Amino acid sequence: MAKKGQEQKKYSTEFKVSVIMDMREQHLGYAETVRKYELGKNRTGGPIHMIQRWERIYLEEGAEGLMKERRGRACSASGTRKGRPPKLDKKVEEDLIAENQRLRMEVEYLKKLSALVLAEERKNGKKQK
Repeated sequence: MAKKGQEQKKYSTEFKVSVIMDMREQHLGYAETVRKYELGKNRTGGPIHMIQRWERIYLEEGAEGLMKERRGRACSASGTRKGRPPKLDKKVEEDLIAENQRLRMEVEYLKKLSALVLAEERKNGKKQK
């Protein structure tokens, strides 16, 4: 983790894949790989964990997994990323808005119908007594 005011080094997807492939083909350890590619010269432990994370992601998700942005915390309840959800297409958004309006109108209609039925029952109930 970079200190305040320092920028973190960003590595391209191609570089990450080449490092992992070379490490696996040459049967190198994590420390040897860090030394060979001069990753994090002045840090201890950090670059090794970075290589381990790259390898785990590569083995689980392939090269495409290394392209994903993985910063930030996930939502603890659902396990999804925090932040603004992706935008919907205009057509889909318009359809959802129209459906929402129809459903609101239906709810209002059913409320009024229920109130009328209840009033009618009360009216008829009083006459029978």
